[in-house]
Amino acid sequence: MQQSAVPELAHTHTRPIHWVATATAVAGVVALSSVVQPGSATAAQAASGTHSTSAHAAVPPPGTTGVDFPLQCGPVKAVVAKKTTGDLDGDGRPETVAVVHCDSAMGTPPDGVYVLTRATDNGTPRIVATLVDPKDRLTVTDFSLRARTIGATLLGYSSDAVPNCCPDLKTPVEWHWNGSAFIRSTPADAHSV
Repeated sequence: MQQSAVPELAHTHTRPIHWVATATAVAGVVALSSVVQPGSATAAQAASGTHSTSAHAAVPPPGTTGVDFPLQCGPVKAVVAKKTTGDLDGDGRPETVAVVHCDSAMGTPPDGVYVLTRATDNGTPRIVATLVDPKDRLTVTDFSLRARTIGATLLGYSSDAVPNCCPDLKTPVEWHWNGSAFIRSTPADAHSV
């Protein structure tokens, strides 16, 4: 048997410290991957002059705790039923979209949909847009955020005579930021439930 001309290297023998270092590195990668999620894929190339997200990467999305949502709930409180976060306007800072209704023990309370951002002066969450007003008597289902587009299905009523328990209209809608406001579009016509 021919001996290798290269002497054995010290780092080729595994020792317990190597296993500890490897386990620590793997745990760090797993923990980081659970926090950092990739954005949604698009076929379009980024335009020149787009904002860098690295400057705002450490900014967390605004929370909903302590926000005074504009609902008239009487003796009960407002409840955030659903929420999602993402960079809706492309500035590199995430916004939060919240579906909120009054905490009613009976019936189907109407939902409000609000967009929150952080105030520039003190970083507290504030409402910047109302996408669905509870006065419109709508319930939000199929709520999502993909590629800066908010999607939902709105359950509503064809007249005031329809009881709150039984919405008879179903409308898929989307909202997209156009640079100055959220524009609502309806991918398909409303139809009866």
